[in-house]
Amino acid sequence: MIIVAGQLLVDPARRERYLAGCTEIVRQARAASGCLDFAISPDLTDPGRINVFERWETREAVEAFRGSGPTEEQNTVMISASVAEYDAELARSLT
Repeated sequence: MIIVAGQLLVDPARRERYLAGCTEIVRQARAASGCLDFAISPDLTDPGRINVFERWETREAVEAFRGSGPTEEQNTVMISASVAEYDAELARSLT
């Protein structure tokens, strides 16, 4: 399993617009072969932070889905990004 997780920092005044522009990509990702979960969401305490979380069955599934990345408009809104990809060999349910 591959996990992609991290955060984007954006101008707080433009965060909602940024997130609205991500709606279709979330739909597409969740429908993609090998996608187990995909979320781009506002942080509850930091008005400029957007949390990113993805789970994929395989690296091949991630690579098959990946496009060219954020749009030019999204890039202009982003102040910084810290997102990493992790190989997860073992998963344990906590519920």
